[in-house]
Amino acid sequence: MKKWGLRHVLRKDSTVAWLFLGPSGIGFGLFYLIPFVMGVVYSFMDSSVGGHFVGLDNYRELLASSSFRKAASNTFYFSAVSVPLMLVLSLSLAMLLNENVYFRKWLRTSYVMPLVVPVASIILIWQMLFDWNGSMNAWLNLFGFDRVDWMKSNAARNVVIVVYLWKNIGYNVILFLAGLQQIPKDYYETAQVEGAGRLRQFASITLVNLTSTTFFVVMMSIINSFKVFRETYLIAGDYPHDSIYMLQHYMNNMFASLDIQKMTAAATLMVGCILLIVMGLFALERRYRKFME
Repeated sequence: MKKWGLRHVLRKDSTVAWLFLGPSGIGFGLFYLIPFVMGVVYSFMDSSVGGHFVGLDNYRELLASSSFRKAASNTFYFSAVSVPLMLVLSLSLAMLLNENVYFRKWLRTSYVMPLVVPVASIILIWQMLFDWNGSMNAWLNLFGFDRVDWMKSNAARNVVIVVYLWKNIGYNVILFLAGLQQIPKDYYETAQVEGAGRLRQFASITLVNLTSTTFFVVMMSIINSFKVFRETYLIAGDYPHDSIYMLQHYMNNMFASLDIQKMTAAATLMVGCILLIVMGLFALERRYRKFME
């Protein structure tokens, strides 16, 4: 009777869980999963209405396009630079905020603010900062340096990286701070008694116990780096400098010209690359866990 009662309760809890998950699952299927599957199908057709199957022709044309190759290389360069910077800066700030520093509560609030402020409203400040007659050039001129055309030169890439770090670093700091606070203080005290220095404690205690958090932060940072189109579009407009022409710019242009086949093919390739990166990260985490065990 006891086993039946427990099984009955579990079955009841699972039913309630599915009832709560049902609306979200239906919404995800209708607005994300089904449109994506339809997009994948369209990428193998010559037309979205009454089209015929053409195999990989759309992908061959896509890879032969210089605009697509430029957008892909800029996107991967941006991710390769911004994600390690994000990881180092967010972990450093989290470790700083984990100590008893002055104004710690105010600092925590300041790093969370970009998460709640709408990007469209705050982007005006960035435009004023990096305009030809903006604040950055005024300060450079004050110290005797030449003005920089920030958004119409290769410097635009650095501006977008700074905006990306400013917008997303607060979220990662919160995650790392939560992970740091879960590490028992006894570990560090024991390490100090045994004569381990700060660097050894960081490598053997902090990084080891932050493995899961670091993996999640890296994964989310990579995904967010592929979504930097909004900030770039608001700062630089429809036609940004070549150095910040991203994959989403290319897909936006294909949508504007109603070239649905190239747009869906580009989206499918981008999703495939993200999946490969995430799967590689999962494999690395599993190997690291086995190595530590």
